[in-house]
Parts: sequence; C-alpha cells; structure tokens
Amino acid sequence: MTDTLISSASHPSPAAARSGPLAGLRIVEFAGLGPGPFASMMLADMGAEVVTLTRGAQQLGLRGGVMMRGRREIVADLKDPQCAAEVLKLLDGADALIEGFRPGVMERLGFGPEVVLARNPRLVYGRMTGWGQSGPLKNAAGHDINYIALTGALAAIGPKDKPVPPLNLVGDYGGGALYLVVGVLAALLEAQRSGQGQVVDAAMCDGAASLMSLFCELAAAKRWKDGRDSNLLDGGAHFYGTYECKDGEFVALGSIEPQFYAELRKLAGLDDPLFDRQMSPKDWPALKEKMAEVFKTKTRAEWCAIMEGTDVCFAPVLSLTEAPHHPHMAARQVFVQHDGITQPAPAPRFSRTPSAIRATESADLAAVTEEWQRAR
Repeated sequence: MTDTLISSASHPSPAAARSGPLAGLRIVEFAGLGPGPFASMMLADMGAEVVTLTRGAQQLGLRGGVMMRGRREIVADLKDPQCAAEVLKLLDGADALIEGFRPGVMERLGFGPEVVLARNPRLVYGRMTGWGQSGPLKNAAGHDINYIALTGALAAIGPKDKPVPPLNLVGDYGGGALYLVVGVLAALLEAQRSGQGQVVDAAMCDGAASLMSLFCELAAAKRWKDGRDSNLLDGGAHFYGTYECKDGEFVALGSIEPQFYAELRKLAGLDDPLFDRQMSPKDWPALKEKMAEVFKTKTRAEWCAIMEGTDVCFAPVLSLTEAPHHPHMAARQVFVQHDGITQPAPAPRFSRTPSAIRATESADLAAVTEEWQRAR
C-alpha cells in the first residue's frame, strides 16, 4: 500500500481558461439533489461551464463539497420577477439546462420548456426525475430504492432472505445521472446538425431498467431465474462472489472462464474432484461451503500475496478509507485531494483534452448573463 495522492490544488477555477472536451459548453443547473448535481459535476469536470442557481440558505443536504465542484454558484430567488427575468436572459445564452424537480415545478416557476425553448430554440432541456415526466406515479415522492424496486434490479440483489439496497448507485447515479449526461450530450450533438434543441426526459426507473438489459436477455434464454443467490452473477456461483478471510476481511473472486477457474483451483489448492463441476448449479451450495473454509485459512493480505495480479480475477474488498491507497489506484491517481477532501478524480480520461477538477466559486447573475451574451 502507498499513501500517494495527487493534489488538485493547481487546477484552474471556473473563470479561468478551461480544458476538457466540453470546453465552451454553457450549462445552467437548477440546484437539486442526487443525480442532477452528479451529472453537472461530470460535465464540469469535462470542461463545460456550469452555473448552478441556488435558493440562498436552502438546505441542500449532501450536495456540497465533491458533487458541487467546478461550478459558478449563483443565489437566485426564482419567485422574484426581476431575478426571474435575469435568469431567462441567462438561459438565452446557454446550451443546456438541467433540473431535477417533480414534473410541473419548473412550469409553475415560469421556466418550463415551452417558455425557455421559445426564447432559445437550440437549448437542450435536461429533466431528471425518479418516475419520469409521465405515468401514474410521476408526482409521487420516492428515492433510489423505490425506483429500482419496480425494475427488477432490487429483487435480484442480495442474499436469499431479502433484497439489499446497492447503496444508491443503480438508481440515482447509474440509471439517473449517467443517462442524463448521455442524453444531454446526444441532444447537443443533434442540435448542432438541426439547429433545434429538445427535452431530455431522464428517469431513474427508465435508466435502471435499461441497466438490466443483460439479465432480460439471460432470462429469455432460460439462463437466469428469479431468486437471489442462485445465478451466475448474483452470488449463487462459488467462483463469483466474496469470501471472508482469517482476519475478518474479505476478498472478491470472478473466476468465470475455464482458464481463470483453473488458476483459482491451482492457487487455492482446490483439489477435490467436486470442483470439476464448475457449471453445475446444483453443486454450487456445497462448493461455496468448501471455498469458504479454504479462504478462512489465510488473512486477506496473505491471499493478496498469492492471487493479486494473477489470472484468478481476484481483488481484496477495500473500504473507502483503504481504496485510495491501493498501489494500482494510487499509480493511476484514481483519487485526488481537493479542498481537503479525498475524492475520485474525473472519469473517463481523454488523451488530448484532459478533464480537470476546478474550484467552486460564487458568481453574479447579471455579470454571467452579460458574459454569455457577449460570447454568443
């Protein structure tokens, strides 16, 4: 392990010259929670100039710090007519808008798509919700766990006795923010050809369902069945899962292909002929018990010394505190220090137009509006 972390203190602020493949792109974010700020963080990391409109002392929960990086933040009272008029002028100079309110809220505030696109026909209007802009649940409250519950994703994750929430990665960030980013960028590409913007309806239930595409295919081919801890990738197979070690720590195995499974057997000393039945689901429970006994004979560090870097498809299960200091993560500078916080570096990586973490700074609405209008 190493304690090397790259510092991002030298990165320029949003007002400075920007690098990244999205440099020159102007986005207005109406402050929200979860996937909206995460999507805006990614776009800002990739060089877009993101202006975030907040409501002053509003309680925004866990949206500061890491997920607010790289923005120009403006306090705006959207119910004040003079401020609202200035925001509309700001949007006249924007390429995209991102909002994460329930359906109808932006319309009531006077910033619905009909109003904004009439003024700026090239604008891409990104809408981030849980249930989507239509359907019987569109106005119901919900969180990540509720959205993924309806898609089949939650039912497939966890031990046999009950489903386990996969943090809020599948709904908020995988099915939400990433689909919003892809949708907004796709619509911006199309707008370059057509000269017309459009509304992007990104719903977490839609995105989470899309993430289940492989498992729908497997189910159709009778290679996946309902019921947790009984399939190839849900912990049912003895060669794809986690095992506790002698010291109480865990390791993760993914030895699916025959050559990787053979390496696992060699390095773990799995000589019992029962292990010849790799793809026999009826034997998986017994094989898992035998594997559990084997992995409890050594500490995690000892198993790392034996298997890490081999073709077993092996990794130690690291905590958030440990992960930044793993030699591979440190060598690639996957985590950085920024504003005193250890956090993930921008991803993905670009060879010619690298992304960068930038500081968040307060800005003046009128000044930014004038700047954007001059730029256009």
